[in-house]
Amino acid sequence: MNANLSCLAVDRLIQGRTRARGKACVSSFLKAVGGGAIAATCLAGGHAGAQDLSGSRQSFEKPSNDRIVLGIGAAVTPVYQGADDYRVLPLPAIDIVEGPIYANFRNGVGLNFVSRPGFTIGSGVTFMPGYRRRDVPEGVGRLTSGAGARVFAAVSSGRVIATLGATQGFVGSTRGFIADASLSYPVIASRKLIVTPSIATSFADRRHNDRYFGISAAEAQASGLTAWRGKAGFKDASTLLTAIYRLDDRISISGSVGATRLLGRTASSPLVKHRTLPSGFLSVTYRLSPKARGGR
Repeated sequence: MNANLSCLAVDRLIQGRTRARGKACVSSFLKAVGGGAIAATCLAGGHAGAQDLSGSRQSFEKPSNDRIVLGIGAAVTPVYQGADDYRVLPLPAIDIVEGPIYANFRNGVGLNFVSRPGFTIGSGVTFMPGYRRRDVPEGVGRLTSGAGARVFAAVSSGRVIATLGATQGFVGSTRGFIADASLSYPVIASRKLIVTPSIATSFADRRHNDRYFGISAAEAQASGLTAWRGKAGFKDASTLLTAIYRLDDRISISGSVGATRLLGRTASSPLVKHRTLPSGFLSVTYRLSPKARGGR
């Protein structure tokens, strides 16, 4: 979920839920929850967490407001997609917007070229995950992490937030192509709590699926696994439930639990031990307001 679109949708939702309490209540909530960070995409394979953790972060200011939100978090996630083992990853929580410049985990670092109420288009460079040699069966090589060029668009209508994105790797990792789509529905449970259910899916080209899930002839001989080649197709589908609780005007606690299921041919890779795997993320964040930074 794009952060700017999240702002708009939640702003409207809050206004609808709190109109009877007056504008002061709405203003108070917006200022308090402002830059709260949420992990809002399923953590696939331990490393996709680093790509997606805060791309769907909830920032409940208006889209035009700059913000800096920093914090710490930890993800419990498979060591790679379809793995039999888990790991705990300490991760920073980041949501920065300064004019057209943005920085978060899902979309990386880049520029929002279009930022209007209900519609955002941006582009930047983002992290693409790999896996360690120790995480895969003996005889299978490691996959280095890398970077990709990403473009994305997000639109909100009522309470629904839809995003489309595409990432082309250019260094490290698989250097493949991945397209993703998601739908989210933020619900204001109280003045301090918001809950967001989300669904998402991704499509990957042959290069990505072959290099991430594939077993070469040499690896098959060394590991005893069956040789396997990937093909282009839908890679996975995810569900997620995210919650953010505001402790005060600056500090928020965010948590996400979800599951990702591998689809189609990728699920038949010898590397895949489980088609469906859960994951989770927890973070504490601190919002630096413009006032605190000597701004407006």
